[in-house]
Amino acid sequence: MPTAIAVTGPDLVLPSPDRHTPSAAVLQSAVRSPRTYSLDQALTEMHTLIEHHGYVIVLCSASAPPAVVQRMHAIRSVLESDRIAILRPDLPPLGLAVLALQLRQLSICDFSPGVLASAARLLSHYIYAGALLGSVAKLDRVPVTLQSHAKSWVPGAQFAVLATPRPELIKISGDATLSGPGFGTKMLYATGQLAPAWVTETLAAAWRTQGVSEARLPGDSARWWATGKLVEFAAAIPDISVLYQLVASVRRDGCHWCGLELIGDRCGFCAATLAPPPERAAPAPAASASAAPVRALPRGAT
Repeated sequence: MPTAIAVTGPDLVLPSPDRHTPSAAVLQSAVRSPRTYSLDQALTEMHTLIEHHGYVIVLCSASAPPAVVQRMHAIRSVLESDRIAILRPDLPPLGLAVLALQLRQLSICDFSPGVLASAARLLSHYIYAGALLGSVAKLDRVPVTLQSHAKSWVPGAQFAVLATPRPELIKISGDATLSGPGFGTKMLYATGQLAPAWVTETLAAAWRTQGVSEARLPGDSARWWATGKLVEFAAAIPDISVLYQLVASVRRDGCHWCGLELIGDRCGFCAATLAPPPERAAPAPAASASAAPVRALPRGAT
């Protein structure tokens, strides 16, 4: 069985693009209250996933309530398991759902659990996630100038905000648009209390996306963006062959703490940083370059 990809809410599970991509496991221990879902039930749920899949990668939103995060770590601690990775990428909710889908696609490839978990940081750099907002007065996840705060009180004002990979904020006016990806992407959008036309027409055309599809608005989106007047969007690489080559092209090392393979500078399972160069194990053989070519990695991606 492939490594399990688990999420903390059903709205983070996007439909599988094909019959080979497995679904994500929705953790009831994160969805349901401890009053109705005991710690014993939560432990059984996670233990069952480990028994069936060997390893579990949990994607938890950076804006998730502290109680949810604490419970995830408590489960890992009580089980004393080094087979549970708890990842909290700094992505908006729809972007996190896209990342979960990409990891689900890659979970059926020949990547080890350690590589798959540490690949989440790499893939996050290639997800252009943002939102069209009716107000930025309370937004604290993207730098907002005093001038933008003042303009947000003007009736009818709208702002386009890019959260990742580089924060950006503009006021919607004329042909103004956000800086987009320099590679092929497909865009997903989810509608809150604003019309999606600017996202689906203006932004999608400026970014030359390969397609636009609607998704369900994640329940955590209004909290993440500090307003319900929004249209959230995320553009990402849809081709699994490109995603595979992107991950396979990065040097692999062994974690000096838990022994799992990793890419980048931090283990996704134990969070240990990569040992200094003299202490690193010999690199794994280079992966095949038969998959589709990709652009060079952005600075700081690994």
